[in-house]
Amino acid sequence: MSSTPLTTDALVIGSGLTGGIAALGLAQQGLEVAMITRAEDPGETNTSLAQGGIVYEGEDDSPALLIADILRAGAGLSLPEAAEVLAAEGPPLIRRLLIERLGVPFLKLPTDGYDLTVEGAHSVKRILHVADATGRAIEERIIAAAQAEPRISLYTKHTAVDLITSTHHARDALAVYGEPVCLGAYVFDHETNQVRTCLARATLLATGGLGQIYLHTTNSSGARGDGIAMARRAGARVINMEYVQFHPTAFYKRNAPRFLITEAMRGEGARLVTSGGEPFMQRFAPEWKDLAPRDLVARSIQQVMLETDNECVYLDLRSYVPPGQIKSRFPNLYDQCLAHGVDITQDLIPVVPAAHYSCGGIWVDAQGRSSLKGLYAAGEASCTGLHGANRLASTSLLECLVWGHRAALDMAQYINSFSRPFLEIPPWDDSGLDERVDPALIVQDMHTIQSIMWNYVGLMRTTNRLKRAVTDLRNLALEIEEFYRRTKLSDSLIGLRNAAAVAQLVANAALRNRQSRGCHYRMD
Repeated sequence: MSSTPLTTDALVIGSGLTGGIAALGLAQQGLEVAMITRAEDPGETNTSLAQGGIVYEGEDDSPALLIADILRAGAGLSLPEAAEVLAAEGPPLIRRLLIERLGVPFLKLPTDGYDLTVEGAHSVKRILHVADATGRAIEERIIAAAQAEPRISLYTKHTAVDLITSTHHARDALAVYGEPVCLGAYVFDHETNQVRTCLARATLLATGGLGQIYLHTTNSSGARGDGIAMARRAGARVINMEYVQFHPTAFYKRNAPRFLITEAMRGEGARLVTSGGEPFMQRFAPEWKDLAPRDLVARSIQQVMLETDNECVYLDLRSYVPPGQIKSRFPNLYDQCLAHGVDITQDLIPVVPAAHYSCGGIWVDAQGRSSLKGLYAAGEASCTGLHGANRLASTSLLECLVWGHRAALDMAQYINSFSRPFLEIPPWDDSGLDERVDPALIVQDMHTIQSIMWNYVGLMRTTNRLKRAVTDLRNLALEIEEFYRRTKLSDSLIGLRNAAAVAQLVANAALRNRQSRGCHYRMD
């Protein structure tokens, strides 16, 4: 049975910076917004895990200089028009929306101005931060503002199952001959275990990335590629899926969780070293050394690990930054590492690469419009062309801000021109589904996907590895789809199905693309 239908002007799927900025923008224009998230805590997003900061503007900076840095990091695949939009609109939006409207407490200098830092492949200091918890500070303000806005209804523990389209779902059989239009989504309510029909005149996918398809990732637990998988099933165009960026430095200790060790540490002077304390990045990237683009740093680390037969390399912060400064600049990481027996003021920090960011995703234009009418996407779930083959550090939060804002403006225009009544959409039909979810099967299948992706579609790829991945994932996805179609829904089952679909997209794209570029590295 399907529970009570929901009708709204705009449906926003995701509660990170992208979804929050878009929802606030839509509400400001007088529209009713339903914002849903699969998490119980709406702040459980990739946004909240972003440590380093957000690109702003430096003292000797210019839009042209930022554009040049973006294009260089993107390895020749970044769309110049997207970089121009970001460079022109980003800093003013930070001032107007994040600083003035939301009051995000970016760190300031004792004298005047903001405490800007530098990260890999940036030519000047231009990154705003809130110590080492920038994303969390932004997310807290976003959620508080959304909860205070009467036109925004926030639904936690609601997982989108599939997009509703006119050609797939309308009761009118003749609708199949018309232009496909997205009309909302079927949404699983964790509390009632029922699926709600959510009808919306415009829908935004702000579901974040896909890091959880890999064994080691810095991403939140919900980063399973849900939005990308739903969009692809609905017929939207998806591009550049082979370009998955691995962050060079995730905390490594056996039986401890992986978590991000921000690149800002290297911006403050830290060096990557072997177990013997020897710096090595000058050997691989003499121009940038430890602040080289992320794909180069990650592969260099992997190479050193292979050469030395070690499970990790180390980050030496203690030799370059005074203890007091370390504690004030990286207070959260100091506590996190100390909880696992590493005092970053005295010890080397053990690190390994981990899946971090998807440069590809749902194709969108400069306004966030996908190839499916009525469907928008922004943030990591989308592909604006900005990141090309390798994302420049700290541009992701700014892209969320700029395209979340742009999508809201265009969605409002589209919604206000939407004069026709909704087509009649049938409720979700789960009759005949008697099998209960077996958690052991979900966990094992998810682990299998993660292992295949890590071993065969990871930092360094070969034709044989990719062929094995494609075959194994195809067979597994068929089994998962059959399992899905006879089993009562749960959030974990929805996520497993989406992870299998997105893993196939990444593996197939990687096999098709025989040219090494950016974070897609073909050894053969």
